[in-house]
Amino acid sequence: MKNIIIGTAGHIDHGKTTLIKALTGRETDRLNEEKKRGISIQLGFTHFDLPSGKRAGIIDVPGHEKFIRNMLTGVGGMDVVMLVIAADEGVMPQTKEHLDILSLLKIKKGIIVMTKSTLVDEEWLELVKEDIREKVKDTFLENAEIIPVDSVKKTGIDNLINKIDAITDETEARDVNTPVRMPIDRIFTITGFGTVVTGTLMEGKISTEDTLEVLPDKIQVRIRNIQVHGESVNTAYAGQRVAINLANTKKEDIERGQILTQVDSIEPTMMIDAKLKLLKDLPKFIKNRDRVRIYHGSSEIFARTTLLNTEEANAGENVYVQFRLEEPTAVKKGDHLIIRYYSPMETLGGAIVIDSNPEKHKRFDESVIEELKIREKGSPEEIIEKQIDIHSDQFPELSFIAKLTSQQMDDLNQILDKLVKENKVIMLGKDNVIHKKYYEKIKTDLINMLELYHDSYPLKAGMLREEIRSKLFSKVKNKVIDSLIDVFVLNKVIKVQDKFMALYEFNIIFSPTHEKIKSELENIYLNDPYSTPKFENVIDSMESNNEEIKQVFEAMLGKDLIKLNQEIIIHIKAYEKAELKLKEHINNNGSITLSEFRDILNTSRKYAIALLEYFDSEKITKRIGDKRVL
Repeated sequence: MKNIIIGTAGHIDHGKTTLIKALTGRETDRLNEEKKRGISIQLGFTHFDLPSGKRAGIIDVPGHEKFIRNMLTGVGGMDVVMLVIAADEGVMPQTKEHLDILSLLKIKKGIIVMTKSTLVDEEWLELVKEDIREKVKDTFLENAEIIPVDSVKKTGIDNLINKIDAITDETEARDVNTPVRMPIDRIFTITGFGTVVTGTLMEGKISTEDTLEVLPDKIQVRIRNIQVHGESVNTAYAGQRVAINLANTKKEDIERGQILTQVDSIEPTMMIDAKLKLLKDLPKFIKNRDRVRIYHGSSEIFARTTLLNTEEANAGENVYVQFRLEEPTAVKKGDHLIIRYYSPMETLGGAIVIDSNPEKHKRFDESVIEELKIREKGSPEEIIEKQIDIHSDQFPELSFIAKLTSQQMDDLNQILDKLVKENKVIMLGKDNVIHKKYYEKIKTDLINMLELYHDSYPLKAGMLREEIRSKLFSKVKNKVIDSLIDVFVLNKVIKVQDKFMALYEFNIIFSPTHEKIKSELENIYLNDPYSTPKFENVIDSMESNNEEIKQVFEAMLGKDLIKLNQEIIIHIKAYEKAELKLKEHINNNGSITLSEFRDILNTSRKYAIALLEYFDSEKITKRIGDKRVL
């Protein structure tokens, strides 16, 4: 069933609370001060059942300008608003500000309720209606019905209820399949139960025993009990007013203004890129670096405005802005913000979030403005691709991209599959991704590094893998780099041999002098293949330049010569012959011992052990007790 939140807005003392009591039979003012002074200070909440059977939540907001933050906390969760205007006073200053706020938050459905209608005559009533029509022109309430009522005498209340019932049928249902999000507007404790938080469930659904997260502090909490409209339920859905009992959580750990959400679904931020729309009748302009108050959900945050494409912004203008916050918050792309001057506390406009985790921008940078335009109107594919592009130097995990773009993992994976097929992004294993542009940059850096190395050391098999890691990827986990290297190998950019990396097309080319040295070394290591001399003795026995001998020797390692351990080196032909004899013996006898292998090769125990341990390391053999098997 569709869940609907209906709210009030309007000037102080225009009868919002009395109207709700007439609709529901319940009093929403809870505080003694509210009842004594006859004005609402905090948000009021209740519900009522419509003739169609739908149950609607009700939010009553304060009308006094001093309590505008409380009003803003409530209005963001409304699906349908009743703009309440007293017939004996007409449109007043807070009526106008509340209407501006509702328009900036893109509330789509509403009714204009003219209270105290029996206190004035018909002529006055018509004049007030005309004035209201003029004041709501070019707003979402331009064509809204004006319904006169008297909340005390119950005149017009039945008509209003029927109108509310009808308009809820036209209201778009909230998304229950997206990650859960609920701004916390009240926190209290109940003896025997512990901490309780309340709020309007904006997105998703919450069930008992769920583990959720309180942002921006990233406090994980478990849901013990849930109530909707005073009744215990197992699951609450987007569009409902919810009270949640949290297990093992202290009241002091949570603050009003924080957000209850799915774990790892949103990344807290200290900056927000947004499109700022200033009110048409703004009394003064806004300058770069002005301090402002940002209202989002139930939070109030101070920030500095960085105007990205202008020095100042005037009434009615739309500008790109980066808000640099004084404390972290958690927002999503597409969220609506209300912006007020730091002082005096007047509404200056509204903003829509373009990027919830941007980099710090320079002003008047055309490339930044173009990117913002793309992200403002971009499809999910374009937005995800852009975030991968921005964060590729961090080799981001998919969970991080999901948080930045507010995507469920299943949806993200589908989009990534499409981007991979379009050759726009490259997956590194199952958990990391980079943009193709960043891949090409790394490839260029790697090619340049290896070309320089090969020019300097033409007889070396390549650069050490660890040296490349330290120079190009010092701050990245080895597992991710291994995946990237696999991609380079697959794309025939490089080749990897043991611990060396070389360009795919690179081959060692010996000069005639080097060929002579190579031939001498081969003869030395094949002369007595399983009792080879130490390398320092090899050098002493040769007449060539020592440095050239070392270069040729290093070029032969891993290809013509096998280094069994720090002391013993044998020729590849001797190695292959030993492997063949080993396998023949095991195939005929089921296993082989050290002494048997030593006798087959007619070598010493030292060389036999070195070969067998090397075979073990290469997974050719496996030791079981005193024997080896294949």
